[in-house]
Amino acid sequence: MGGKRPTRAPRPPAFPVGSGEIDFRAAAFTAGEATFVVMSLPSTAAEAPDLTAAERDVRALILRGLANAEIARARGTSVRTVANQVAALMRKLGVGSRAELAALALTIAGGTLSDE
Repeated sequence: MGGKRPTRAPRPPAFPVGSGEIDFRAAAFTAGEATFVVMSLPSTAAEAPDLTAAERDVRALILRGLANAEIARARGTSVRTVANQVAALMRKLGVGSRAELAALALTIAGGTLSDE
């Protein structure tokens, strides 16, 4: 079966190209012993979705690098409650990881990781 492999269509670039200038934001944060650099393109969304006060608190603690167990202790709730709040937060924001959450927070906050 020495046939030719089918060729795949080229993927579009991850960042826009053409003008030579890319508009993005970047920040570094530490979680435990790891340091992460997050880069994001500006959001096209007009505003962030409505989050509950608990979800905003959990988001702020995630951005500080806390794990679910640490967030539960800080908020006086169970780890399961925090896990549910994290899942709701990520679903509402359309992200699949804490790194994506940080990138989105950068975009919404205009380039700074802030509580609000």
